[in-house]
Formats: sequence, C-alpha cells, structure tokens
Amino acid sequence: MTDFLLELRCEEIPARMQAKASEDLARLFTEKLAEAGLTPGALTSYVTPRRLALIAHDLPLATQAVSEEFKGPRTSAPPQALEGFLRKTGLTQDQLEDRDGVWFATVEKPGRATADVLAEAIPAIVRAFPWPKSMRWGDASLSTESLRWVRPLQGIIALLGNEVVPFAIEDVIADRVTAGHRFHFDGRISVESAKTYAAQLRAAHVIVDQDERKAIIETRANALAAEAGLELIPDAGLIAENAGLTEWPVPLLGRFDPAFLEVPPEVIQLTLRINQKYFVLREANDSEAGALANAFICTANIEAKDGGRAIVEGNGKVLAARLSDARFFWEQDKKTKLEDHAKKLSRITFHEKLGTVADKVERVAKLARWLVESDIVTPAKAGVSSEGSAPSPEMPAFAGMTKEELADLAEQAARLAKADLVTEMVGEFPELQGLMGGYYARAEGLPDAVADAIRDHYKPVGQGDEVPTAPVTVAVSLADKLDTLMCFFAIGEKPTGSKDPFALRRAALSVIRLVLQNGLRFSLDDTLEAMTDVIAARRSDDGEEQHRRDILDGVLLSEIATGDAGLVWFFVERLKVQQREAGVRHDLIDAVFALGGEDDLCRVLARVKALQSFVTTEDGTNLLAGYKRAANILKKERPETGTQSDAGEEDPGEALTDPDVAEAIRVHDALPPAYTLEPAEAALIAALDAAEPRADAAVVAEDFEGAMAALAGLRAPIDAFFTAVTVNDPDPAKRDSRLNLLTRIRAAVHKVADFSRIEG
Repeated sequence: MTDFLLELRCEEIPARMQAKASEDLARLFTEKLAEAGLTPGALTSYVTPRRLALIAHDLPLATQAVSEEFKGPRTSAPPQALEGFLRKTGLTQDQLEDRDGVWFATVEKPGRATADVLAEAIPAIVRAFPWPKSMRWGDASLSTESLRWVRPLQGIIALLGNEVVPFAIEDVIADRVTAGHRFHFDGRISVESAKTYAAQLRAAHVIVDQDERKAIIETRANALAAEAGLELIPDAGLIAENAGLTEWPVPLLGRFDPAFLEVPPEVIQLTLRINQKYFVLREANDSEAGALANAFICTANIEAKDGGRAIVEGNGKVLAARLSDARFFWEQDKKTKLEDHAKKLSRITFHEKLGTVADKVERVAKLARWLVESDIVTPAKAGVSSEGSAPSPEMPAFAGMTKEELADLAEQAARLAKADLVTEMVGEFPELQGLMGGYYARAEGLPDAVADAIRDHYKPVGQGDEVPTAPVTVAVSLADKLDTLMCFFAIGEKPTGSKDPFALRRAALSVIRLVLQNGLRFSLDDTLEAMTDVIAARRSDDGEEQHRRDILDGVLLSEIATGDAGLVWFFVERLKVQQREAGVRHDLIDAVFALGGEDDLCRVLARVKALQSFVTTEDGTNLLAGYKRAANILKKERPETGTQSDAGEEDPGEALTDPDVAEAIRVHDALPPAYTLEPAEAALIAALDAAEPRADAAVVAEDFEGAMAALAGLRAPIDAFFTAVTVNDPDPAKRDSRLNLLTRIRAAVHKVADFSRIEG
C-alpha cells in the first residue's frame, strides 16, 4: 500500500469555484479508480487560489486480475452480429461458449500496475472536468479540441509513493515540481512524496489546507477587533472567500473617515463586503444596536516588512473612494422626491405582456387600498398569529386611525414602493432596493408607516426572513405579491417542473406566511376573483391601456379559477411545502381543501392541525377505518353519491353528495322506520343524532378540536354497527335505510374533512 499525490497547478482560480472544484476532483478521481477496481483507503483534498490537490491514501500497487462475462448474439444470428461481438471482446469464435443457442464470452483481465491506471485516469479527469467557466490558451487554443481549464494549466504533480507517474496532458508533463508563494518564495519545490507535501509547501509560505486558512482568518480577525475594542460582524461566506483569495492569509485592521458613517449602514456594509471583500466591524458596547465602527479588516496575502501599514493605507484609499461614491449617490438621490423618481418607472418594462413597472405600481396601489377597505388588512388583525396565540394589542401607531386614513397610507406607500429602482444607489447596489426607498422616504419626511412599508414590502423573501406585521406594510407586500401571481397566471406564465423564472413559488410562499403570521381571514377564491376587477380596471381611455385591460380582463378569472391548474390550488401545493417542515401531513391539507369552499388559509391550517392530532389517536384511527368501510360500500352500491376521490372526475369545491340524493335521504330519515331497528343500528342513529349538532356547532365556532371530540363518539357505535348489522339486507327497506345511515356517517365526518383523502 502507498499514497498518491495529485496537484493541478494553474493561474488564480476564482474563489467562488474552489470548493466545488475540490469536491469534483475527489468525485471524478474516485469514480475513475473504481472503474479499474481500485479503492483508496481515504482521500484528503486541498485547494488554494493556484492549485487543486488531493492525496489518495493506501492504494495497492496493482489491481487484481478479474474475469468478466459478456452475453452475445444468438448462434443463429447473422454473421455480422457475431463479428461485431468478437471485435468488442477481442476473442475468436472458438473461444466463445454456446449456451442454449446464445454465445457467451469470458474475458480475463489481468491485473495492472496502479501507476498505469493513474496515467490513464488523470488526463481523462482533467479533460472532462466540469468547470462552470473554462478557457483555452496559447497556440493550441486555435483548435476547439485543445485542453480547457479554468485558467492556464501550468504544472502537474503525480507521485505514487516517491515515484513520478509518467504522463502528459498536451505540453504539461507530470513531475514532482511545484511553486511556492508568489512573493515569499523564489524558485521551485521538488516534492518528495504525499507525506511531505503540506509541510514542504508551508515552508514556502503556502497553506494548502483551506480549512486551516479559514481558521487563521477568523481567529486573527476577531483578535484584531477585540484589541481595538470592537466586534467583528460574523460572516462565514466572507471568511471562505478571503481564504480562497490567499495562500498565506494575514488579516489587517484599518480605519476610514467617520464622516462616512452618515451614509446608511447597509450601504457601508455592502461597499466593504461586496466591493472590497473587507470584514465589517461594530462598536463592542453597542452591538445590539448594530452601530457600525469606522473600521475594517482586510486580508493580505503576504507578511509585509512594515507590519502591513502600507497595505492598510492603500486599501483605505481605495475604500475612501468607494465610500465617497456611495455618499455622493446618497446625497444626490435625496435631492429628488420619491414621487418624482417614480415617474421614471414608465421607462422600465416589467413584462412585455404586462406593461411597465409604472403599470404594476398602479395595480399594486389599487390592490393595497382595496385590501384595507375590504377589511382583509386592518390594525386589529396585525400581529394575530394562526398558531393559536391570542391577538396582539392594536398597534399604537395606528390607534384611532380610520379605515380611510389607513387605506390612504397603503396606497401612498404602494405608489412609492418601487421608486428607488431608478435611484443611483440602487443602480450601484441592487440588493438595497426597498431598503433605500425607506431611507429616502424618511429623509423626505413621509410618515413612518409609509417609509416602513416601502422598506419592507419585498418581505418575506426567504424562509428565515422576517414577516411584516404593520398593517400598511402587510397591505403593500400582499398586494405586490398577489399582483405578480395573478398577472403571470393570467398570461399563462406558470411554473413548470423546476423552472420558475418569475419566482412565483417564492411569491406564493411569502403570501402564505403573511396570511398565517398576521391571521388574515379571507376566502382565497372569492378574494382573487374580486381582485381581478381591481387589477383589470381601466386607468384611462387610451388604446394601449385598453389593450392591456383586455389581456387581463376575462383571462384572469379562467386562469385563477379553482382547479388543479389554478392559482388557488397553486397555493394549496405551496402550503404543503411550507408546512412540511412543521410536520404537517400533505394528505390532511388535501382532505380539508377537498371539502369545497374552505380556502381561508388560517381556518384550513387550524382544521388540519386538529385533524392531525385526532387521526393519530386510537379513536381517530378506528373512525377512519370505519369511514372507509362505509365509503367503500357506498361507492359500490351508490356510486352517484361518491366522494371526489371516489368519483375521480369531480372538480375541487363541488358538493360531496348529490343534492337530490341528499334530499331523498333527509325525507326518508324523517319517516318512521318500516321495520324494527337492531340494537346496534339504533345506537348508531342515536350517536349520530347527538354528534352531528355538536360537530356543526363546533365547526361554526371554529373549535375544530371540539368537532373532532364529537366525531370521536361515533367510533364505538360504528364498530358495533358493522359487527352486528348486515347492510346489504335482502329486505329493500332495510338495505336503503342502512345505506342512508352510512351516508349520514360520511356526511358527519365531512363536516371537518374529506376522510377519503387521508392516507392509511
């Protein structure tokens, strides 16, 4: 057993590509060796800005001889088929075996020297390497068949034990020589073996272990911050990026003019982090408030003789220029009111079929006002959680405010929410859209509610993002996302498979989080239908606007209609995804939505959670079994009253029982029985008589746990009924009456959910 060292040295590899490249090299190497029957004991991977390396530990010096069997054509096949099989196996016909009219070939593969396997495998890996971007270079680059690599490949180390594995990739010949640090080491390093590789490079000022470089940067940066009485703002991504930019990392602390702190802190952070790759610091005694310090930490790639003073000074000058630009943008943008910035939005196309950003703003403004005026978003509802907690007190900022005043604020915020898209600052830092609008609104003296809504109307963006609760912000955020969903569904731009170019799935998840977090109570179907009138409303009589209205009007209703391709069911699917992490079963969400007319998300989730608690109990399990037995009998004997799942073709939202059949059953049950009831039959009727009104009242009161408790009382009578009573009695009167009783069971259970949708 011995170790194998591979190093692929080139010009600087972009930091963002290094981690994936290291993983890919290890994966491809393992796969290639496995094809030859070789498996290393372990792999150690290294990556620096100038090299990819790995060490395969405990490789055998040769592969074992193997015997492979191949099935060929039938003995009666044409001669051409046999000739092709012989070429493939390298055998002659007399070496084949005839087994029941089929040719079989046994090919003996002798063992091979591991060095020979590696000499074939490495060039194949290099040529097939999956860089996101690669290049050709030199005279050979005139041919499309020439070697491609992320940057020009300069050297290869291939050592098996102490010996070089001989091969070449174009004009790059494998050997044992590599380069040390670009500035701290002159000449070349002759690597003795895999065991000495890391130590020899360390002596040449190259730390090959990327995790070690990360640890050095993080430890030293925190120490520098502490020495200055400051605190490092954690940033694992920036630590990894700096480790990918340096082979001998040396963190250094510098300062910038405190006057720049007048610029919003997010701008300073982005300037330091994105433009300069510097770490951001804050005052240690004010870390909770997040006050930034006029300091930064950069990571040099050398140990300077002056301790890094010149490096810090140079970086400080570059940073000052960047911050001066940012301050200029900040001051210039504030000179123009947001209202005037917003007029430029008519120059930006939102979508060729949906007009400009100004058109979207107009729609969102109308929707935001409508959401307030229709009592979907109000101060009293802000902060109400669907998780069962009590409503929070009315927000002081909105206390005593009329609906009209709140609607005015929502419309004003919506009309200004996208205005910062045309500012210089957002042009430089697109990540700050919304946030800068909030700063400009506050600097302009607009109401805090408007500034907050502009700042936060994109939220929530991701799963861990904060969910707005202020009513004006909720109205604008909800309107913005619903407009996007409704309009793209209207023009047929729905997500398909893994493709979602307009991030509609994320928008739907954001709507769901806004609704649930704020306890917003409304019917999705009814609300979306009402919103189509708001969205399609004509703003003027010019031909272009009329055409756009024609696109939205009429199309919108059919596309948003409740159905398996409509927007309501799109929300259902997103709700399943959103609740999966909370442990909520998808089939129970289906069971509640299948009732029809139940599309209030807060109410749906309350039903689902009560249902999930119930079906996991013994009563729930047995009631579900009894329900399914009753449903199966009805499916066979009365298919016209089958559930949606049973019928298979009914649309969501349709009645579960045919109205005429239901009326006939009601009249029938109102008459005295034409026969003497069996005890179990009478007990079940009595249990239904007691349970149905209790379940009805509990559902009306949205006490779904109480409804489940009422249904739990049916479990024992249903079990006894199926044990003692024959449903398909020869007597037609008994048979019809008992089938009606089964229909009552199913209808009672459907007060809460369509149990036919529940798995298990």
